[in-house]
Amino acid sequence: MSDVTVIGAGVAGLFAALELSRRGLAVRLIDRGGGPGAHGCSWWAGGMLAPDCEGATAEPQVARLGATAAAAWAPITPVTRRGTLVLAMPRDRAELARFARRTSRHREIVPAELEPELSHHRTGLFFEAEAHLDPRRALSDLVRALAARGVTVETAEADPADIPGPVIDARGLAAGLPDLRPVRGEMAVLHAPGIRLSRPVRLLHPRHPLYLVPRDEGLFMLGATQLESASRAPVSARAALELLSAAYALDPRFAEAAIVELGADLRPAFPDNIPRILVRGRVLHLNGLFRHGYLLAPALARQAADHILTRTRGELVHED
Repeated sequence: MSDVTVIGAGVAGLFAALELSRRGLAVRLIDRGGGPGAHGCSWWAGGMLAPDCEGATAEPQVARLGATAAAAWAPITPVTRRGTLVLAMPRDRAELARFARRTSRHREIVPAELEPELSHHRTGLFFEAEAHLDPRRALSDLVRALAARGVTVETAEADPADIPGPVIDARGLAAGLPDLRPVRGEMAVLHAPGIRLSRPVRLLHPRHPLYLVPRDEGLFMLGATQLESASRAPVSARAALELLSAAYALDPRFAEAAIVELGADLRPAFPDNIPRILVRGRVLHLNGLFRHGYLLAPALARQAADHILTRTRGELVHED
């Protein structure tokens, strides 16, 4: 007999299930697609735990709540704490100055001081406190941590109305909430074993927030376009050109990289792009993570557990 049911095995649902289990509740976890995989938008994330950089465009609470994300993830999955390097091409130097004004906790550096292979870039910003993780490994490690506590993912369709007791609905766009909109993101995985970078690099661009995140074995995740679109079509030629051009601009050697994977999915977002816990009776909707899934999933899970156990209303909780 479960104390609470979690529907959705993306990053929000998995982290919430683990938080509730840690606090002594018996958790049932259901997802129509089974465990994490390419069917969920969490699969296509960059995995950057970058609250300071996100402060350039996000509301202040995103940076504040995301500041504890690296510490929350560290007991679950490997977290690399080497900061974030932000660069701009000479023609976009004004973007770098604008980014610096909108953010904090950074210092101006010569990129080669941190990444010797980027010596052709003359200046950049270094956000030392930031971190990153491998999102697919993080999802797998969440599933493993839950299994160690006796919680496994049931593959089934589930309607919160048919489930007794408290329910956490973390189905993203499938939840059909009012005001929730899809934001399309496209990404690429490149194999370039001759290029060595040790931290995420953001290359500022007037159209898209482009970034390159190093993985193991010479892999790099390159993302991501951000389009107000509900299309689930494959990656467009335009998006692929923009992404690959950014990689080439960062380091021309990426022209010889192998394209391992191209992927696209839809991220759920509310009008203000801030995730929230929408309380409807005994159902708590954890949704609207936008581009902040791995950054804010720990805070969302913590506030959801607080509400279920003590009726505490955290700043992400909205009573309907």
